Amino acid sequence: MQLVALGLNHHTAPLAIREQLAFPAEQLADALRDLTDSRAAHEAAILSTCNRTEIYAGAENIDAVLHWLARNRGLDVDTLRPYLYLLDAEAAARHAFRVASGLDSMVLGETQIVGQIKDAVRAAEQCGALGVLLNTLFQKTFSAAKAVRSQTAIGANSVSMAAAGVKLALQIFPSIRELNVLFIGAGEMIELVATHFAAQQPAGITVANRTLERGERLAQEFGGRAIVLQDLASQLAQHDVVVTSTASPVPVLGKGAVEKALKARRHKPMFMLDLAVPRDIEAEVGELADVFLYTVDDIAAIVDAGREERRAAAETAEGIIQEKTREFSQWLAGRDTVPVIRALQVEAERVRRHALEAAAKRLHKGEAPEDVLEFLSRQLTNKLLHPPLQALNSHHGQAKAELTDALARLYNLRPD
Repeated sequence: MQLVALGLNHHTAPLAIREQLAFPAEQLADALRDLTDSRAAHEAAILSTCNRTEIYAGAENIDAVLHWLARNRGLDVDTLRPYLYLLDAEAAARHAFRVASGLDSMVLGETQIVGQIKDAVRAAEQCGALGVLLNTLFQKTFSAAKAVRSQTAIGANSVSMAAAGVKLALQIFPSIRELNVLFIGAGEMIELVATHFAAQQPAGITVANRTLERGERLAQEFGGRAIVLQDLASQLAQHDVVVTSTASPVPVLGKGAVEKALKARRHKPMFMLDLAVPRDIEAEVGELADVFLYTVDDIAAIVDAGREERRAAAETAEGIIQEKTREFSQWLAGRDTVPVIRALQVEAERVRRHALEAAAKRLHKGEAPEDVLEFLSRQLTNKLLHPPLQALNSHHGQAKAELTDALARLYNLRPD
């Protein structure tokens, strides 16, 4: 079994591909059980965010994990392959460390990804998919991320995706104060975006959610009101700004509903920001003349602000990642020798017991203790020397020379 990682992100795949590989939170447990039950992986964790889907696994063959992913998502392997990165051992660990440190994020240095990885690890633990290999990987991943945060200024001067939403809206409207803002969903991303919009003191805030109770809790934080998703179509026209981020596998807003809302608004413009993967708003909505629709990929230019100032910190962070990767590689190498060490210990114990039993029989027959001790020491010496001497005698040429050198180093010998 070896450590492997495969996935795609905003660097390697467009949104249309990423949304096909997204795993909603409620599907993770079943997906992880299916992955491990299929024997494609012995242990696994799935990280699925708006910008990436990645599988970290302990597996015999990375291709088996790839084929499982394609089958589980109902896609052809050849369709996926151009967008995927497939990593093993050291490269997989280095990638995990970079992701957790925010070095691979759309927003360089962002911190939300650490919480998302912790959620992925928790989900894997709860369904029994996390073993020693991945548990160690993620503990060292969080350690690497902490070192990067504490020793560099990687997160300084960054513009978050949440703040970018406000900046985009202000490119359409002169002010947020006179606008009614609708948030669809009540998760962490919506809460972050709502915080930034609320700071602009909009005329009204509405939270639409599948469950009213959760929506009301979030709405109360910002002095707003809550509605259920079923009321979305009837109340959409009242809002100038719509921000959505749900875990729905299908769109929650279609072109027809938006067209009706625009008609009721007498074609006053609407700003829509879809931060969900898969998308919450049908792509065709962007074709409507009075709708300004943006997705997570559209805000990349805005969140790039300040990236140059953070490049020096990123270089320092890469050095930390390199050292942490080296430490993990050493742990992996040590782990590979464990079965051999255990087997050697078992064999040594077998030899010891056999010699001890033979010595005890001689004592029982009345032989002198000093003679038995001499016998015991000779027998142990012969038994322990037999394997290396036999190996030397059975090898020839370069193989014998390499074995001779190894034995000299192992026993610290200096042959004349």
